[in-house]
Amino acid sequence: MISINRFFFNFFNQFVKFYKSTQFYDNKISKIYNTELVYEPSPYLLSSLIKYQKKKIKIEDFSVDTIWKQNNLVEKEFKNLHNFYWFFSLDLKSSKKIIQSVISNWINNNKKYNHKSWDFDITAKRIIAWLSCCNLTYKESNDDYRENFNYIIQKQTNHLINEINRSEQIDDKLIGCASIILVGLCYQNENKYLSFGSALLKKITKFTLDNYSFPKSRDIKQLIFYLKYFVLIREWFKESQSSVPEYIEETIYYLGQGYAFVSQNMGSSILFNGNNITNNSDFDNYLRRLGYIFKNEDQNFGGYTILKNKKMILAMDTGSAPNSKFSENYQAGALSFEIISNGKKLISNCGYFKKKNSKLNRLSKSSAVQSTLIIDDNSSCKFSKKGKLLLVKKGLKILKKNVIFKKNHWKINASHDGYLKKYSSIHEREIEFFPEQMIFFGLDKIIKKTNHHYKFDIRFHVEPNVKLMKTQDNKTILIELADEGWKFTCEKYDINIDNGLYFGNKNLYIENQNIFITGVSNNQIENIKWEIKKI
Repeated sequence: MISINRFFFNFFNQFVKFYKSTQFYDNKISKIYNTELVYEPSPYLLSSLIKYQKKKIKIEDFSVDTIWKQNNLVEKEFKNLHNFYWFFSLDLKSSKKIIQSVISNWINNNKKYNHKSWDFDITAKRIIAWLSCCNLTYKESNDDYRENFNYIIQKQTNHLINEINRSEQIDDKLIGCASIILVGLCYQNENKYLSFGSALLKKITKFTLDNYSFPKSRDIKQLIFYLKYFVLIREWFKESQSSVPEYIEETIYYLGQGYAFVSQNMGSSILFNGNNITNNSDFDNYLRRLGYIFKNEDQNFGGYTILKNKKMILAMDTGSAPNSKFSENYQAGALSFEIISNGKKLISNCGYFKKKNSKLNRLSKSSAVQSTLIIDDNSSCKFSKKGKLLLVKKGLKILKKNVIFKKNHWKINASHDGYLKKYSSIHEREIEFFPEQMIFFGLDKIIKKTNHHYKFDIRFHVEPNVKLMKTQDNKTILIELADEGWKFTCEKYDINIDNGLYFGNKNLYIENQNIFITGVSNNQIENIKWEIKKI
C-alpha cells in the first residue's frame, strides 16, 4: 500500500513539473491586472531581515552581460544571486541604467518558469527585493522597461499564488504571503493579490501559532522570524496608507510578548529547541526606531519558565513536545535548564546543529546534549525520519508544573512522561534558588510504576570557555566562570567530567565539557540530589 501511494505521489509530482514547463501554465500565470506601480516601499524597512555590508558594492563591478550565464554556482550561491537580496548592499550612487539592464537580462533569460530560478523561496524574495529597491530598479526607466518590469513582477506573483499551498516549508509560505501582499499594495490590487495574501497569512497564523501566538513548534528562532515579517508587513500597510488588518495588529502584540519573554533583556541566548546564539541588538534598535515596545513580566510562556533578577537567570523547558508536524527543530530536552550569572552562562544546553541529513543534527536533538536526565542512554522522545527531516514520532507531555518566585526564594517543579512507556517511569525535577546565599538545590526524582533496574545519567553542560576541575576527594567539581567561582556537589552518586560537543554557534561545533551524575536506579522512587553554590 505504501509503495502504491508513493508511486502515485511521484507520478503526480512529475506531472505537475511537466505541466509547469508548458505554454498552458505560462499563459495561466501571465495575466496582468494593474500596470501602474503606485506604492514604492522604503528599503530600510527590510533592515531587520537583511545583513547589510558595511562596504557598499558598485554595480559596475559586476559583469552584467554574463552574470546570468554562470553554470558553476553551488546551490547557496545560486539562491543568493537569483533572490537579488544583494541589491540591498549596492551603493546608491550605482548606475540605475546598469542595474535595470541586469534585471532586463534576468528577464530575458528567465521569463518562463524553470524550477531553479523560479523556486518558491527565491521568487518571493526576488519580488520583495525588486520592489523595495524601486529607487534603483524602477525610477528613471523607459516605458518598455517599466512594462516588462510590471509584467514579470505580477507573473511571478501569480506563480506564487499557484504554488503556495504546495510549499512544504511554513517559513517559506510566510515569505510568500509577504511578497504577495507587497505586490497588492504596490499595484493597489485589492481583489487579486492583497485579499489573497492577507487571507492566507491569517490562515497560516491560526495553523502555526497557539492561542498566545507562540509558535506551536516552540522554536524561539521561528518566533523571532515571524515577528520580523509581521512587523515588516504592518509597516508596508502603514507606509502605503492602507488599513492594517486587525489580526496583524493582534498577532504582533502577542509575538512581541513572546519575544520580550525569551529574548529581550536576557543578555544571553537560551539554547532550547533549535535556538543558537544570536545577537538581537540590531532588531531591538529597529523596533525602537519604529516605536514598538514589548513587555512581559510572566514567569511562564510558550512552554518555558524563566525566573530572573538583576544578576541571575534560571530558565527551564517546562513544555510538552510539539505535534510531529511542528517538530522539525524540536530537541528532546524536557526539564533541561540554563543558569546565567551576571550575563555569563553557568549551566547551558549544547545548542542545535541545523544541517539536515547530518549525524550532528540527530545528536543535537537528543537528551544527551541537554542539561537533563537520560535513562539507559535513551532520549525522552523518539524521532523518525521523514524525507530529510527528523520529526517527533513519540513525544512527551508535562504532567505537572509549579513555580514559586519570591525575592529570596525561587522554585521550579515539573515532571514529564517521556520515559513512561518504555521504562514505566516519570521524571520529576525540582530546582530551588536562594539569591541571598547564591545556592541552587536540585532534586531529580525517578518515579517508577514497576520496579526494574536501569542506568541513568544527568548531564550539566557548560560553554567551551568555562573550566571544570574535580577535587581530590571526588565529591566536588569546581566551575571557573570568568571571574566567578562555583562548586557542584552530589553526595550519594558518582560525579565526573566528560567531553562533549557544543553547537551554540550556528552550524558549527566545538568541544566542551559537562558534569555528569551516573548511577543505577534500584528504588521505586530514586531521589538524586545535587547542589551548585557560589564560592
